[in-house]
Amino acid sequence: MSQRITLLQRALELVPSRLSAISNEHAATRSGESKWSPKEELGHLLDSACNNHQRIVRAVLQENPAMPGYEQRAWVEMHGYQQRDWQELIELWAALNRQLLAAASGVPAAAWTRFLTVATSQPVTLQFVFEDYLDHMFHHLEHIGIEITDLRTVTAAAD
Repeated sequence: MSQRITLLQRALELVPSRLSAISNEHAATRSGESKWSPKEELGHLLDSACNNHQRIVRAVLQENPAMPGYEQRAWVEMHGYQQRDWQELIELWAALNRQLLAAASGVPAAAWTRFLTVATSQPVTLQFVFEDYLDHMFHHLEHIGIEITDLRTVTAAAD
């Protein structure tokens, strides 16, 4: 797991400046009627970080926790990400991911194989949850337009 934790550390070093290169105007632009703008997509990543932080902590502290899912579109709408300042969302992304990194860094090695469920899922390991979180985050960052190839090579080189 250390290479995945290193990947998140590296993302925290590089991604905020890459996001800041996107103008507030472009960040508010939707590519289609039912599509999220970059602001809303980054907001979705804020919600994901909050939910996955809870999953990490509870999987370490509880036996086989059953975690709820969440209504992603409703959360994005409720938080009003489209009307918020782009720089604020970038700062919040960094802060939430630093908090998630602190939790992941504190997971004892044996706890990565602990099980939890999310919504109606079959039991999955904490390792799966963390790796899935990172894959999900990078998918959305790439969709927003952030270059992530150099971040992906960090884990490939470490594997």
